Amino acid sequence: MKATNQAAARRAPRRMAVFAMLALAVLALSGCLYPEDATPGYDASARQAVMAVQDAVDRYKEATGLLPIVSADESVPVYEKFKIDLGKLKRMGYLGSIPGVAFESGGSNQFLIIDEETKPAVKLLSIPVYQQALTVQGKVSDYMDKHGGKTPAGEQVYPGFWRVDFKKLGTSEPEVQSMFSGQTLSFMLNESGSVFIDYALDIATAVRKSSKTPGETDDLRRVLVDESYFVPVKAPVYHWVGGEPVAVAAG
Repeated sequence: MKATNQAAARRAPRRMAVFAMLALAVLALSGCLYPEDATPGYDASARQAVMAVQDAVDRYKEATGLLPIVSADESVPVYEKFKIDLGKLKRMGYLGSIPGVAFESGGSNQFLIIDEETKPAVKLLSIPVYQQALTVQGKVSDYMDKHGGKTPAGEQVYPGFWRVDFKKLGTSEPEVQSMFSGQTLSFMLNESGSVFIDYALDIATAVRKSSKTPGETDDLRRVLVDESYFVPVKAPVYHWVGGEPVAVAAG
């Protein structure tokens, strides 16, 4: 019992710090996150591009009964899976030109479709953020290969998730800007060494601004998807626990 009380006491300051960070984030972002035009998730060029591609996808589906997507393996995560074949849409006359924000035109985004079986919606995946995550994953995997499978784990931030200890990797943490708020995002990993990006502050801000309390089993990544034109890159599932978003380890 004494050990349990001591463990709870050790966790308390960290939990209070998390709440403080969330509160500061809400105060700092309350005037600029969702759905103001100036936020990264509401970029005017992104909005126009998504609207144009959405119209092309809708007309293509109406004419063919299919979606203009590149086939993907079942193992590909949901927010990386269904890439849009913009070249096909252009060749078939559904797009006059491929948007400048698209990777195919030298831009920094991949166009995706989500909700493919219900109401297909066009979203953007930030390629720079995705590439940064892959780079970190490569360094983590190399570290594990050289240390008998041990991960470069730092502080535990959620059950089953730890911050990446970049000192162990011999490098500094790369600065990755959130597509939703412009805030700097942090990297974390699970017990098997898979790398994720932590979107808890963005989610907390979005939930509090919506004035709606999420259900206990709601996948809170959806809050970010619904409130912007972007998908959360390399994000774990989050649930609303004790008034805050908590990353959930896969079963």
